[in-house]
Amino acid sequence: MAKQRAVSDEEFRENARSDEYRLRCRERLLAAGCELFSSRGYVHTTLEDLCAEAGVSEREFHQEFTSQEALLIALHDEVTSCGLRAAESALLAEGMDQCSTRERVALLFDAYVLAVTRDPRAARVAFVEVLGVSHRVDEHLLMWRNRWVEFLTAEAERAVSRGEAADREHGVTVVVTIGSCNELMAHHSRRPRQVTPAEVSAELTRLSLAMLGAP
Repeated sequence: MAKQRAVSDEEFRENARSDEYRLRCRERLLAAGCELFSSRGYVHTTLEDLCAEAGVSEREFHQEFTSQEALLIALHDEVTSCGLRAAESALLAEGMDQCSTRERVALLFDAYVLAVTRDPRAARVAFVEVLGVSHRVDEHLLMWRNRWVEFLTAEAERAVSRGEAADREHGVTVVVTIGSCNELMAHHSRRPRQVTPAEVSAELTRLSLAMLGAP
């Protein structure tokens, strides 16, 4: 086995600078995608537009993302991951085990909606601009839907075990809830001044409790 060559201090510093520069390029591209996709629309934004907005070359773009679709997916992941973490944190907060299903669902959606609407531009990208782009993006959205189905089904089963939801299979209920959530979030993203996050959260709570058959 060949002996690995030691990396000099100068080479190490150069690699560190390179990594830092690539990180800045990625951040600028994400910011450019968020701005252009939300203002012009994904289909009306070109690779040249993105590179000009970010101040990077096309070569640097392709070092970070395999395609414009990949950038869109990365932006969607940022928003959706943030929403899921917020919802999980809300349910893990101190005292939540003693809360009723009604209280838990309300706090879950309050946390989720607040997280995903923090940047209206990012919300529009995640709930509007991703729709109908390609089979690849659709498959990615399906992967996220399945993660949400698992998360919300566990909450529905908890409500059933506590006698606070109808005792039935809630798989379809959860899928319908997720679809309703995405529709409401898209509606809010198109008209953020007409529909407030609090109104979206309240409607999602009402719909979810009704679908669960909660008293």
